Amino acid sequence: MTAFWGELIGTAILITLGAGVCAGVNLKKTLSNSSGWVIITFGWGLAVAVAAYSVGKFSGAHLNPALTVALAFTGDLPWKEVPTYIIGQVLGAMIGATVVYFHYLPHWRVTDDPGAKLGTFATGPAIPYTMANLISEMIGTFVLVLGILAIGANKFTDGLNPLIVGFLIVSIGMSLGGTTGYAINPARDFGPRLAHALLPIPGKGSSNWGYAWIPVVGPMLGGSLGGLFYKTAFLGKTDINLWFVIGAIVIILAAAFFMGKKPQEMTIVKKVSA
Repeated sequence: MTAFWGELIGTAILITLGAGVCAGVNLKKTLSNSSGWVIITFGWGLAVAVAAYSVGKFSGAHLNPALTVALAFTGDLPWKEVPTYIIGQVLGAMIGATVVYFHYLPHWRVTDDPGAKLGTFATGPAIPYTMANLISEMIGTFVLVLGILAIGANKFTDGLNPLIVGFLIVSIGMSLGGTTGYAINPARDFGPRLAHALLPIPGKGSSNWGYAWIPVVGPMLGGSLGGLFYKTAFLGKTDINLWFVIGAIVIILAAAFFMGKKPQEMTIVKKVSA
Protein backbone atom coordinates (compact mmCIF):
# COMPACT_ATOMS: atom_id res chain seq x y z
CA MET A 1 0.00 0.00 0.00
CA THR A 2 1.34 3.46 -0.92
CA ALA A 3 1.41 6.43 1.44
CA PHE A 4 -1.44 8.04 -0.54
CA TRP A 5 -3.75 5.08 -0.05
CA GLY A 6 -2.66 4.71 3.55
CA GLU A 7 -3.62 8.32 4.30
CA LEU A 8 -6.88 8.07 2.34
CA ILE A 9 -8.01 4.86 4.03
CA GLY A 10 -6.75 5.92 7.46
CA THR A 11 -8.50 9.29 7.32
CA ALA A 12 -11.68 7.63 6.06
CA ILE A 13 -11.60 5.34 9.12
CA LEU A 14 -10.89 8.34 11.37
CA ILE A 15 -13.86 10.33 10.08
CA THR A 16 -16.21 7.35 9.94
CA LEU A 17 -15.68 6.77 13.65
CA GLY A 18 -15.19 10.42 14.67
CA ALA A 19 -18.07 11.97 12.74
CA GLY A 20 -20.00 8.82 13.60
CA VAL A 21 -19.88 9.57 17.32
CA CYS A 22 -20.94 13.17 16.59
CA ALA A 23 -23.90 11.85 14.61
CA GLY A 24 -24.86 9.49 17.40
CA VAL A 25 -24.87 12.33 19.92
CA ASN A 26 -26.43 15.02 17.71
CA LEU A 27 -29.12 13.23 15.70
CA LYS A 28 -32.55 12.44 17.07
CA LYS A 29 -33.77 8.93 17.87
CA THR A 30 -30.33 7.37 18.06
CA LEU A 31 -29.67 5.31 21.16
CA SER A 32 -26.75 7.61 22.00
CA ASN A 33 -28.57 10.92 21.42
CA SER A 34 -27.56 13.70 23.85
CA SER A 35 -24.94 11.52 25.56
CA GLY A 36 -22.61 14.50 25.76
CA TRP A 37 -19.16 15.94 25.24
CA VAL A 38 -17.28 13.23 27.15
CA ILE A 39 -18.59 10.59 24.74
CA ILE A 40 -17.54 12.73 21.78
CA THR A 41 -13.99 13.24 23.07
CA PHE A 42 -13.50 9.54 23.80
CA GLY A 43 -15.04 8.64 20.44
CA TRP A 44 -12.57 10.85 18.62
CA GLY A 45 -9.63 9.59 20.68
CA LEU A 46 -10.46 5.98 19.90
CA ALA A 47 -11.05 6.90 16.24
CA VAL A 48 -7.53 8.29 15.99
CA ALA A 49 -6.04 5.22 17.68
CA VAL A 50 -7.89 2.75 15.42
CA ALA A 51 -7.01 4.71 12.26
CA ALA A 52 -3.36 4.96 13.28
CA TYR A 53 -3.16 1.23 14.02
CA SER A 54 -4.74 0.51 10.64
CA VAL A 55 -2.33 2.38 8.37
CA GLY A 56 0.64 3.41 10.50
CA LYS A 57 3.07 1.01 8.85
CA PHE A 58 2.12 2.20 5.37
CA SER A 59 2.12 6.01 5.66
CA GLY A 60 3.03 6.85 9.24
CA ALA A 61 -0.66 7.63 9.86
CA HIS A 62 -0.46 11.42 9.75
CA LEU A 63 -4.20 11.68 8.96
CA ASN A 64 -3.87 15.45 9.34
CA PRO A 65 -2.36 18.09 7.00
CA ALA A 66 -1.16 20.12 9.99
CA LEU A 67 0.90 17.16 11.22
CA THR A 68 2.15 16.44 7.71
CA VAL A 69 3.44 20.01 7.28
CA ALA A 70 4.92 19.97 10.80
CA LEU A 71 6.85 16.78 9.99
CA ALA A 72 8.10 18.39 6.78
CA PHE A 73 9.40 21.31 8.85
CA THR A 74 11.16 18.94 11.26
CA GLY A 75 12.77 17.06 8.36
CA ASP A 76 10.86 13.82 8.95
CA LEU A 77 9.02 14.03 5.62
CA PRO A 78 10.26 15.33 2.24
CA TRP A 79 8.35 18.44 1.16
CA LYS A 80 7.67 16.87 -2.25
CA GLU A 81 5.47 14.25 -0.55
CA VAL A 82 3.30 16.78 1.31
CA PRO A 83 0.72 17.32 -1.50
CA THR A 84 0.20 13.58 -1.92
CA TYR A 85 -0.45 13.17 1.81
CA ILE A 86 -2.86 16.11 2.01
CA ILE A 87 -4.87 15.09 -1.06
CA GLY A 88 -5.25 11.58 0.37
CA GLN A 89 -6.34 13.00 3.73
CA VAL A 90 -9.00 15.31 2.28
CA LEU A 91 -10.44 12.63 0.00
CA GLY A 92 -10.46 10.13 2.85
CA ALA A 93 -12.28 12.61 5.08
CA MET A 94 -14.97 13.09 2.43
CA ILE A 95 -15.38 9.35 2.06
CA GLY A 96 -15.65 8.86 5.82
CA ALA A 97 -18.28 11.61 6.08
CA THR A 98 -20.27 9.99 3.27
CA VAL A 99 -20.19 6.64 5.09
CA VAL A 100 -21.61 8.36 8.18
CA TYR A 101 -24.37 9.92 6.09
CA PHE A 102 -25.52 6.52 4.83
CA HIS A 103 -25.10 4.84 8.21
CA TYR A 104 -27.48 7.32 9.88
CA LEU A 105 -29.75 7.65 6.83
CA PRO A 106 -33.19 7.69 8.58
CA HIS A 107 -32.04 10.01 11.35
CA TRP A 108 -31.42 13.11 9.21
CA ARG A 109 -35.10 13.50 8.42
CA VAL A 110 -36.27 13.22 12.03
CA THR A 111 -33.70 15.78 13.24
CA ASP A 112 -35.08 19.31 12.93
CA ASP A 113 -31.99 21.31 13.93
CA PRO A 114 -29.75 22.17 10.92
CA GLY A 115 -26.94 23.05 13.34
CA ALA A 116 -26.99 19.55 14.79
CA LYS A 117 -26.68 18.12 11.29
CA LEU A 118 -23.75 20.38 10.42
CA GLY A 119 -22.16 19.58 13.79
CA THR A 120 -22.02 15.94 12.75
CA PHE A 121 -19.70 16.87 9.89
CA ALA A 122 -17.83 20.06 10.81
CA THR A 123 -16.81 22.18 13.75
CA GLY A 124 -18.13 25.53 14.88
CA PRO A 125 -17.43 28.03 17.66
CA ALA A 126 -19.33 28.21 20.94
CA ILE A 127 -18.87 32.00 20.72
CA PRO A 128 -18.16 33.38 17.23
CA TYR A 129 -15.05 35.53 17.71
CA THR A 130 -12.61 35.26 14.80
CA MET A 131 -9.36 36.02 16.61
CA ALA A 132 -10.19 33.92 19.68
CA ASN A 133 -11.41 31.02 17.54
CA LEU A 134 -8.14 31.10 15.59
CA ILE A 135 -6.13 31.15 18.81
CA SER A 136 -8.07 28.15 20.13
CA GLU A 137 -7.36 26.11 17.01
CA MET A 138 -3.69 27.15 17.03
CA ILE A 139 -3.20 26.19 20.68
CA GLY A 140 -5.00 22.87 20.32
CA THR A 141 -2.97 21.88 17.26
CA PHE A 142 0.29 23.13 18.79
CA VAL A 143 -0.34 20.80 21.75
CA LEU A 144 -1.30 17.97 19.39
CA VAL A 145 1.85 18.18 17.27
CA LEU A 146 4.16 18.78 20.23
CA GLY A 147 2.56 15.87 22.07
CA ILE A 148 2.84 13.48 19.11
CA LEU A 149 6.52 14.35 18.58
CA ALA A 150 7.24 13.97 22.29
CA ILE A 151 5.41 10.63 22.46
CA GLY A 152 7.40 9.40 19.46
CA ALA A 153 10.66 10.32 21.19
CA ASN A 154 9.88 8.15 24.22
CA LYS A 155 10.32 4.40 24.48
CA PHE A 156 6.89 2.85 24.85
CA THR A 157 6.13 -0.84 24.63
CA ASP A 158 5.90 -1.74 20.96
CA GLY A 159 2.50 -0.90 19.52
CA LEU A 160 1.27 1.44 22.25
CA ASN A 161 2.06 4.78 20.58
CA PRO A 162 -1.25 5.04 18.65
CA LEU A 163 -3.21 4.35 21.83
CA ILE A 164 -1.31 7.05 23.73
CA VAL A 165 -1.95 9.50 20.88
CA GLY A 166 -5.64 8.60 21.18
CA PHE A 167 -5.54 9.61 24.83
CA LEU A 168 -3.82 12.84 23.79
CA ILE A 169 -6.83 13.58 21.56
CA VAL A 170 -9.17 12.92 24.49
CA SER A 171 -7.14 15.24 26.71
CA ILE A 172 -7.12 18.06 24.14
CA GLY A 173 -10.86 17.65 23.61
CA MET A 174 -11.70 17.76 27.30
CA SER A 175 -9.34 20.62 28.17
CA LEU A 176 -9.33 22.80 25.04
CA GLY A 177 -12.10 21.57 22.75
CA GLY A 178 -15.09 23.34 24.24
CA THR A 179 -14.43 26.65 22.45
CA THR A 180 -14.44 25.59 18.78
CA GLY A 181 -15.10 21.85 18.78
CA TYR A 182 -11.35 21.28 18.33
CA ALA A 183 -10.93 20.55 14.64
CA ILE A 184 -7.11 20.58 15.08
CA ASN A 185 -7.04 19.02 11.61
CA PRO A 186 -7.86 20.85 8.35
CA ALA A 187 -8.87 17.65 6.52
CA ARG A 188 -11.13 16.59 9.39
CA ASP A 189 -13.15 19.80 8.99
CA PHE A 190 -12.89 20.69 5.30
CA GLY A 191 -13.57 17.23 3.84
CA PRO A 192 -16.74 16.54 5.87
CA ARG A 193 -17.94 20.15 5.46
CA LEU A 194 -17.66 19.72 1.69
CA ALA A 195 -19.52 16.41 1.96
CA HIS A 196 -22.24 18.20 3.97
CA ALA A 197 -22.59 20.75 1.16
CA LEU A 198 -22.84 18.07 -1.53
CA LEU A 199 -24.93 15.33 0.11
CA PRO A 200 -28.76 15.39 -0.12
CA ILE A 201 -29.33 15.80 3.62
CA PRO A 202 -32.95 16.77 4.40
CA GLY A 203 -33.21 20.24 5.99
CA LYS A 204 -29.47 20.59 6.31
CA GLY A 205 -29.18 24.39 6.10
CA SER A 206 -25.92 26.27 5.54
CA SER A 207 -22.48 24.64 5.56
CA ASN A 208 -21.14 27.83 7.24
CA TRP A 209 -18.34 28.45 4.76
CA GLY A 210 -17.71 31.85 6.34
CA TYR A 211 -16.18 30.04 9.33
CA ALA A 212 -14.58 27.21 7.36
CA TRP A 213 -11.18 28.91 6.89
CA ILE A 214 -10.53 29.05 10.65
CA PRO A 215 -10.26 25.25 11.22
CA VAL A 216 -7.90 25.16 8.22
CA VAL A 217 -5.63 28.15 8.84
CA GLY A 218 -5.56 27.85 12.65
CA PRO A 219 -4.38 24.21 12.73
CA MET A 220 -1.85 24.76 9.93
CA LEU A 221 -0.25 27.65 11.81
CA GLY A 222 -0.43 25.98 15.23
CA GLY A 223 0.89 22.67 13.91
CA SER A 224 3.76 24.32 12.05
CA LEU A 225 4.67 26.26 15.17
CA GLY A 226 4.53 23.07 17.23
CA GLY A 227 6.86 21.22 14.87
CA LEU A 228 9.35 24.07 14.63
CA PHE A 229 9.25 24.67 18.39
CA TYR A 230 10.00 21.00 19.01
CA LYS A 231 12.85 21.09 16.50
CA THR A 232 14.35 24.19 18.11
CA ALA A 233 13.71 23.65 21.83
CA PHE A 234 13.86 19.85 22.10
CA LEU A 235 16.32 18.91 19.37
CA GLY A 236 18.45 22.07 19.51
CA LYS A 237 18.25 22.66 15.75
CA THR A 238 17.81 26.30 14.84
CA ASP A 239 15.39 26.86 11.96
CA ILE A 240 14.72 30.29 10.49
CA ASN A 241 11.27 29.08 9.43
CA LEU A 242 10.23 29.39 13.07
CA TRP A 243 10.41 33.17 12.79
CA PHE A 244 8.52 33.21 9.50
CA VAL A 245 5.72 31.17 11.06
CA ILE A 246 5.61 33.42 14.15
CA GLY A 247 5.47 36.45 11.87
CA ALA A 248 2.61 34.93 9.86
CA ILE A 249 0.73 34.17 13.08
CA VAL A 250 1.09 37.75 14.32
CA ILE A 251 -0.08 39.20 11.00
CA ILE A 252 -3.07 36.85 10.66
CA LEU A 253 -4.17 37.36 14.27
CA ALA A 254 -3.92 41.14 13.86
CA ALA A 255 -6.03 40.96 10.69
CA ALA A 256 -8.53 38.73 12.46
CA PHE A 257 -8.79 41.18 15.35
CA PHE A 258 -9.39 44.26 13.20
CA MET A 259 -11.41 42.67 10.39
CA GLY A 260 -12.97 39.56 11.91
CA LYS A 261 -16.11 38.89 13.87
CA LYS A 262 -16.23 39.95 17.53
CA PRO A 263 -18.70 38.83 20.19
CA GLN A 264 -21.46 41.30 20.90
CA GLU A 265 -21.09 43.20 24.12
CA MET A 266 -23.21 41.69 26.83
CA THR A 267 -25.82 43.98 28.27
CA ILE A 268 -26.17 43.84 32.01
CA VAL A 269 -29.78 44.25 33.09
CA LYS A 270 -30.26 45.50 36.61
CA LYS A 271 -33.25 44.22 38.46
CA VAL A 272 -35.26 47.00 40.06
CA SER A 273 -36.80 46.05 43.38
CA ALA A 274 -40.40 47.11 43.99
